[in-house]
Amino acid sequence: MEVTIIVSGVLVILALGIGGFVGWIIRKNASEKVIGSAEEEAKRILDNAQTAAEAKKRESVVAAKEEVMQIRNDAEKEVRERRSEVQRLERRVTQKEETLDRKMETLERKEENLHRKEEETEKLRENLTATVAKQKEELERVSGLSTEEAKQILLHSVEVEVQYESAIMIKEIETRAKEEAEKRAKNIISLAIQRCAADHVAETTVSVVALPSDEMKGRIIGREGRNIRTLETLTGIDLIIDDTPEAVILSGFDPIRREVARIALEKLIADGRIHPARIEEMVEKAQKEVEQKIREEGEQATFDTGVHGLHPEIIKLLGRLKFRTSYGQNVLKHSIEVSHLAGLMAAELGVDVQLAKRAGLLHDIGKAVDHDTEGTHVQIGVDLAKKYKESTEVIHAIEAHHGDVEAKTIVAVLVSAADAVSAARPGARRETLESYIKRLQKLEEIADTFEGVEKSYAIQAGREIRIIVKPDKVDDILAPRVAHEISKRIEDELEYPGQIKVVVIRETRAVDFAK
Repeated sequence: MEVTIIVSGVLVILALGIGGFVGWIIRKNASEKVIGSAEEEAKRILDNAQTAAEAKKRESVVAAKEEVMQIRNDAEKEVRERRSEVQRLERRVTQKEETLDRKMETLERKEENLHRKEEETEKLRENLTATVAKQKEELERVSGLSTEEAKQILLHSVEVEVQYESAIMIKEIETRAKEEAEKRAKNIISLAIQRCAADHVAETTVSVVALPSDEMKGRIIGREGRNIRTLETLTGIDLIIDDTPEAVILSGFDPIRREVARIALEKLIADGRIHPARIEEMVEKAQKEVEQKIREEGEQATFDTGVHGLHPEIIKLLGRLKFRTSYGQNVLKHSIEVSHLAGLMAAELGVDVQLAKRAGLLHDIGKAVDHDTEGTHVQIGVDLAKKYKESTEVIHAIEAHHGDVEAKTIVAVLVSAADAVSAARPGARRETLESYIKRLQKLEEIADTFEGVEKSYAIQAGREIRIIVKPDKVDDILAPRVAHEISKRIEDELEYPGQIKVVVIRETRAVDFAK
């Protein structure tokens, strides 16, 4: 039994071994077949790849050959083109060289001709110099004049001729310019004057206070004159109590003090109690009223002219001009009128109207304090305008409105013209007889100092001077020049309101007698 089992086990093992060997052989054969077919497939793929690579190689070689041929053709074409261009340039260079050779030959011939002509010219110059010297000697011998003397005579004659011709030209130019300028200026100024009407009241240095009765005069004087002395001391104004019935005259050159005295006296008369303590109280009240009035007048002036943005101190100074006069003309009214005139003329010319009005209103601001400050009212006004930060245009207009400096802006010219128009209005200003006569005499003296003037006459209250010239020394061409020089001299040496007309008269008379 055990042997059977062993034999069965051996048989099973043998069977398994034989089966495994047989299976191995079968798998080996199958693997060899698969490997064989794979090798054949790989060989086939490799053959196909080699065939395709050879075809690609052939195509690339063909394309490369074609590209090489194309590049070679292009290079040969470019070489041919460049060769032809070089040949063309060579031909041009050759032609230019030939042209230059011809020009050089021409220049050499011209140089030879020029050299020959220079030699001939030098000979001619030498002959001419000798001839001129002989002629000069002969002329000096015949005329009896040296070369220098003849030169001086010739220069003098040329100078006279040039002066004469320049005088003619100047006259023509000035005539045309004056005609056009006068026409335009008259139109502008006439329109401005027509649109700006102003009243003129001659200011005085005295004020009259009416009294209810002559008995009041004694009360004003007071015991031993203490009341009148107190009033005069506090106000700085003289009280004139004379035989004028029911009136007291206040006299003084400071209009503000005179106004304070007038208001204080009127208050004392109305109150009836007149003694030193009461006088001091009323004078103090009057001063406050006048200060208030000054401020109101300044504000009213800015309102009337439409000028705004002024410094408060400038407004007060404008109000002080209410109590300041110039040749009897109220300076505040004059300043307002100048502001209006300058603004109207600026509007006609297309200039800044507000700037012109502002400059016109402030042009005489220096007169508000010229009694208390040294210097001309122009310089004082310039200092005040700088102090209160006015613009440079306004400062320049103030500085130039009397010609102290040359006007460099249109606004400055307009302010100067408006100032002259306002001052020259009939009845606007008055002056003392003494200064009036002196001005007329000075006018005639200035005119008489010029050469060729026979006689001069100041007429029309000094607004015009007529000058009679000697006809043998001043002709019709030189007469405008004489008038111009005299007018410039008057501008430099005289101060006057408005303008002065200078008229030069030349008259030729032929006189004979029938016997």
